[in-house]
Amino acid sequence: MSLDLPAASPSPAAPGPEPSGGGRLAARLRGFGPVGILAALVVLLLGSLGGIPALLWVRLSHTPWGELGFTRPRSWPRTVALGIGAGCALKLLMKALVMPLLGANPVNSAYHYLSGNAAALPAMLVTVLVSAGFGEETVFRGFLFERFGRLWGRAPLARFATVLITAALFGLAHWQNQGRDGVVQGVLTGLTFGTTFALSGEIALVMIMHSAFDLTAVWMIYNDLESWFAHLIFR
Repeated sequence: MSLDLPAASPSPAAPGPEPSGGGRLAARLRGFGPVGILAALVVLLLGSLGGIPALLWVRLSHTPWGELGFTRPRSWPRTVALGIGAGCALKLLMKALVMPLLGANPVNSAYHYLSGNAAALPAMLVTVLVSAGFGEETVFRGFLFERFGRLWGRAPLARFATVLITAALFGLAHWQNQGRDGVVQGVLTGLTFGTTFALSGEIALVMIMHSAFDLTAVWMIYNDLESWFAHLIFR
């Protein structure tokens, strides 16, 4: 599967003309009839595992890659530096200020097994980079933004609604293994990633931000620093 990515535009473009070609199946996948809705539900319900199915949907539906934000950044060094810096800063802010204010547990019990556990790091790093950074952003930002944008357009109010809805869905995706705190953090980070994507139109930027956010979290847990950061401001 080759990606012939268009260059990034200065600002997110309005939805272009309805893609054509690919025959009846492609048209149904692009639409909002039973086939299109079923395809969207499959991708969404797979969550972090839905990245590859989402890309398969792009291919089969003949949807332009740029509609999901797969564009060449105007500057890769700038995008990488901004993504890493913003992602790390966001995690530190969430851990030291936001989540303590919201009464969150200072320790993420779902992943506390990583503390000092070098044997578990390789699998977690793959999960962070592939399932979270790539998979979740492809689904919750790229794919869902395209679907909602095609459904009700990309006027400012419509994009605002898309950011809110995708953030809520992103938060709910964290309920099963992280409970209430995971949902709250997921909604807040979803709002941040969604707003960033809505303004930039670059999926690479939010993928890097998300990966940096999670890698910072893994670093905290592995070094048993979660409680220290959680009580850095509020003793």
